[in-house]
Amino acid sequence: MDKIYSRGELARLRAVWKSEGKRVVFTNGCYDLLHPGHIRLLERARSLGDVLILALNTDGSVQRLKGPTRPLIPEQDRGRLASALEAVDAVTYFDEDTPRELIAEILPDVLVKGADWSHFIAGREEVEASGGQVMALPLEAGFSSTNIVEELLKRTP
Repeated sequence: MDKIYSRGELARLRAVWKSEGKRVVFTNGCYDLLHPGHIRLLERARSLGDVLILALNTDGSVQRLKGPTRPLIPEQDRGRLASALEAVDAVTYFDEDTPRELIAEILPDVLVKGADWSHFIAGREEVEASGGQVMALPLEAGFSSTNIVEELLKRTP
């Protein structure tokens, strides 16, 4: 089953999940190089509810955030990888610099980010105003897409 949804499809699904009393968790990121830290964060996020939505930055959004050499993996492939994960129930994309607009439309019950973003969690105000919860989860030490890229470059003769 395909778990990749357009914004409109996701909004309709959110309404269904809400009517069913399901607790919806939302997180987002580039997920440029999927690594164990990503997997563990997604598993912890999924444990906080019944449904986990992962919003991925589009290629253009990743380039604006990380520079012209990123992403390493195109958005459609990143989406397929993410949708193959057991912890992830739905994948969507956002092209803005932050997912604030998407979060305001979906209004998840729980908004999750890694602790490295605890200083700024886009959508916090919207989620809290609707009675939802915002959480910054600890990161898995030693894992970072940027650090992996830097380590690979160091090893290249």
